[in-house]
Amino acid sequence: MDARKASEPTPLKNRTTVERTSEREVVVARLFDAPARLVFEAWTKPELFKQWWVPKSFGMSLLSCELDARTGGRYRLVYRHEGSTMEFHGKYIEVTPHSRLVWTNDESENGAVTTVTFEDKGGKTLLVVHDLYPSKEAFEAEHGMEDAMGETFGQLDDLLVTLGASR
Repeated sequence: MDARKASEPTPLKNRTTVERTSEREVVVARLFDAPARLVFEAWTKPELFKQWWVPKSFGMSLLSCELDARTGGRYRLVYRHEGSTMEFHGKYIEVTPHSRLVWTNDESENGAVTTVTFEDKGGKTLLVVHDLYPSKEAFEAEHGMEDAMGETFGQLDDLLVTLGASR
């Protein structure tokens, strides 16, 4: 973490903000010009999720995307990067259509619990991603992907336009 104050939001790109809210938590937020139903579908349907999740600048590819987006369901993502593969997996502990997703990150003991909320703002959606790590040490060891969320969310914006949302 850099020298910014913990309570100071950090705009990354466009409307995406990243804020470290405690020694174990980080919050990423962005307003999308699409209804919550459409944004939620982009997070829960594998055929849509695959189109925007991996930041293109990372040079990674998503080899496999399994999303059983229901309470008690599981997910599994397999990536290829620089000739090797890595896997992320966990379970959905809460799925409330069009408003809330909560899942675990079980690939290590340092995995966060991620909560994503989709708040309707009159045809737009305020998306908030909240990662809570089990300890300060786990946060320091595992966080970092949130810095790529500006690019990732830009890719989601592009997908939402192709799905018929307005900008």
